[in-house]
Amino acid sequence: MSEAATLSRSRVHYGREVLASVVVFLVALPLCMGVAIASGMPPAAGLMTGIVGGIVVGALAGAPLQVSGPAAGLTVMVWDIVQRHGALALGPVVLIAGLLQLAAGGLRLGQYFRAVSPAVIHGMLAGIGVLIFASQFHVMLDDAPKGSGIQNLVDIPATLSKGIFPIDGSSHHQAALVGLVTIVAIVLWSKFAPKRLSLLPAPLVAVLIGVVVAWLASLNVKLVQVPDSLIGAISWVSAGSFAALAWHELLLESLAIGAVASAETLLCATAVDQKHDGPRTDYDKELRAQGIGNLICGAIGALPMTGVIVRSTANLDAGAKTRWSTILHGTWILVLVALAPFLLGKIPVAALAALLVYTGYKLVNPAQMKSLWAYNRGEFAVFAVTLATIVITDLLTGVVTGLIASSLRLVYAFSHLDVTVRSAAQGHYELRLAGSVTFLRLPKLTAALASVPLDSELHVHLDDVTYMDHAAIVELG
Repeated sequence: MSEAATLSRSRVHYGREVLASVVVFLVALPLCMGVAIASGMPPAAGLMTGIVGGIVVGALAGAPLQVSGPAAGLTVMVWDIVQRHGALALGPVVLIAGLLQLAAGGLRLGQYFRAVSPAVIHGMLAGIGVLIFASQFHVMLDDAPKGSGIQNLVDIPATLSKGIFPIDGSSHHQAALVGLVTIVAIVLWSKFAPKRLSLLPAPLVAVLIGVVVAWLASLNVKLVQVPDSLIGAISWVSAGSFAALAWHELLLESLAIGAVASAETLLCATAVDQKHDGPRTDYDKELRAQGIGNLICGAIGALPMTGVIVRSTANLDAGAKTRWSTILHGTWILVLVALAPFLLGKIPVAALAALLVYTGYKLVNPAQMKSLWAYNRGEFAVFAVTLATIVITDLLTGVVTGLIASSLRLVYAFSHLDVTVRSAAQGHYELRLAGSVTFLRLPKLTAALASVPLDSELHVHLDDVTYMDHAAIVELG
């Protein structure tokens, strides 16, 4: 079905698009701020990305039902850039990443970004989940992240101790209370929300409960810092911004952001297509739209964006049929930030961090690990290598290592051959082959054939052969 036909039919249901946009807005609002804090940026940077992702990318998208905005999947890369080079360096990196995405879409490379092993993607998401969980656990207790992923994991017991046994008049235990209440609220609302209130997203309800608890108990916890004016939050990219990084560093960081953002977006678009019967994704158009969005975000000093599955799923579940719900959700964020920013300043940082801790756990996805293990041990190994390398080193190194591991597994699959020879009866032998029968394994095949007496009858079983080249056919013939 064409998008025009869907749009025409949906005019009768415009109210449904408005309702869906409100639901997505309520989901996106806490996530935009939480992702920004986890990335080492002010909440306004995440809100600006949500606005651009909704209004601009929503209007241009090749996946009209997908929602774009700041993504948890890029927090580790952004945090690393901000820590090493300063917030000023992020604008040029995101801007050039957007230009690269725009060029890739123009060259019709959209399909190629999807050519990544699912095990690598799941490993990347799980690795990001571990890093987000480890860093935001400290923030949830009004403490600071410790640096590397490993250090954040190692220091969790010490931070937890501060939250349970307050010393020196600290308020870590108060922040811990807000975080705990927020996580419990997310879990309980997701499972037991009343039917008539089920459209209210769990993240929003949980953050509101965190706000109420902090207010009623007069807790001394850190609150979100939001500027009085959205215009004042814009950090326009300038020539001086580009001087924050050497050119080779700038290109490398931009390539990394652009590649990961594009892969995450297009994989998300594929998942969204499976959830509805409306217009299918135009991958090159979507890539161009994302490029324009990131170009704008880079120019104003906002976070990079991708298509995001949580908000997109909420959009579909709320009944959206066209891109209008996505565009309107960005409009609602803009209206709130422009007219009532003081409301956002009442939110405890611990509540948003708790939301990210829960998100990190969900990204790790233990059920997916179990599924990969049951499906194929080799796929699980690729997943595990990707995850471990990301946690130990960094995201880019982990993804590259995962791709190499996936390629080596493919080489093994195309070169591995099991050969079994057995005597079935007097003068009768069976040769069973499993795997790829190629010239690379001719010595093994020749040795097996030589072990069969010349005056015997030989039956060759090829049921488990995945590939056979001409050299092997000649040898068996």
